[in-house]
Amino acid sequence: MVKVQKGFTLIELMIVIAIIGILAAVAVPQYGQYTKRAKFADVITQTAAAKTAVNLCFQEENTLDNCTNGYGTIPDDFTGGTGNVASLTTLKGVITATGTPKVDSAVYKITPTKGTHGLTWTLDHDSATSCVTLGLCKPTLPKTAGGGNP
Repeated sequence: MVKVQKGFTLIELMIVIAIIGILAAVAVPQYGQYTKRAKFADVITQTAAAKTAVNLCFQEENTLDNCTNGYGTIPDDFTGGTGNVASLTTLKGVITATGTPKVDSAVYKITPTKGTHGLTWTLDHDSATSCVTLGLCKPTLPKTAGGGNP
């Protein structure tokens, strides 16, 4: 009588476990970065109201000198915010949002410049704490309804 083998050999099981371990070693760090990027989206979203207000201020004043926190509809600066935003400031149109340690205290700084058809916004990505440098945002600004280019 011949015995038929059922199941897996030990070596087959060890190979499967090794493959799962390799996949997990790659996936876990990527997932952590993905969740940080998702949390940092909150920081970017918080700048939308200030960006719209700066555009409005520029249309009324034709200069960015007065487009500072608390002027007209520009929101007051705040620090110690809740969620993922630690601070948000506006000074002469430049909007700087800093994330909490949950998002590596990354900075999202957008600067307006007078263009042919209103303001053109640029994202600072040169500093060591910039969200671009830390891999939490793209180097181009998202399209928004805030006026001007993204």
